[in-house]
Amino acid sequence: MERGPNGRYSKEFRDEAVKMVVEGGISGYEAASRLSVPKSTLENWVRAFKAGKLKDIGAHQRPLTEVELELARVKRELSQVKQERDILKKAAAYFAKESLPSTR
Repeated sequence: MERGPNGRYSKEFRDEAVKMVVEGGISGYEAASRLSVPKSTLENWVRAFKAGKLKDIGAHQRPLTEVELELARVKRELSQVKQERDILKKAAAYFAKESLPSTR
């Protein structure tokens, strides 16, 4: 399941998210947090599914281009790498401080 850029979700993503709540027995709050989707959005999808209108959601949006999908993927990867870099910086500073003889 993959989320698109700017809060766009594929039909498959919406279907799987709703299936987690309806058939999987997972609460809406838990499913929303696992999928990083706003709880209200997931609730709207479940409501539309129960009314038989889930397939109508997002029908008016144009499909994402390959460039937009690649840009979203690269942005996610960059964000993750920045988080990892910040963690390593903090760890290096901590261990450097520990190795100084005057701080023991």
